[in-house]
Amino acid sequence: MITMKDVIREGHPTLRKVAKKIAIPLNQEEEKLGNEMLEFLINSQDPEIAEKYELRPGVGIAAPQVDVSKRIIAVHVPSDDPEATEPEFSTVLVNPRIISHSVQQTCLPEGEGCLSVDREIPGYVPRHKRIRIEYFDLEGNKQKKRLTDFSAIVVQHEIDHLNGVMFFDRIDPDNPLALPDGLEVLESEE
Repeated sequence: MITMKDVIREGHPTLRKVAKKIAIPLNQEEEKLGNEMLEFLINSQDPEIAEKYELRPGVGIAAPQVDVSKRIIAVHVPSDDPEATEPEFSTVLVNPRIISHSVQQTCLPEGEGCLSVDREIPGYVPRHKRIRIEYFDLEGNKQKKRLTDFSAIVVQHEIDHLNGVMFFDRIDPDNPLALPDGLEVLESEE
């Protein structure tokens, strides 16, 4: 089981490397890693389990964050519909890549956080509002998916990790809280 002690923090060299592509089909170790990363996210969103194991809540994690420089990410984005029994998007993505994206950009009103960053970093992080991704699932099947708004932001954040990019690299260093022209702030549903 992955816990916070397995998550490396900013400053660790693995977080700045471009992760290696994974050969399909995955080996057992890679499949196990993908499942454990997804399990970590699900556990981190369960208040009792999170408290018991001192997990910080997360919606996405990339293999480089657990010191494995391979192109594999897990996301578990809960639905914003209180009646929903299924998450909005929950899967492991192997060798994910963005194959198209909107010109329209968006960002989270409170900025972004990261399991590998133990400090608050204020600032808007511009992301594409809509993306289309291609990836392999754990069984080695090629998948395509369209994502918008929060799910799109989460996947872009995690793909950045595969390329050695941290979210704060995308914040305007001179004026972190200035909204660039055309950047839409994603409204929370609460």
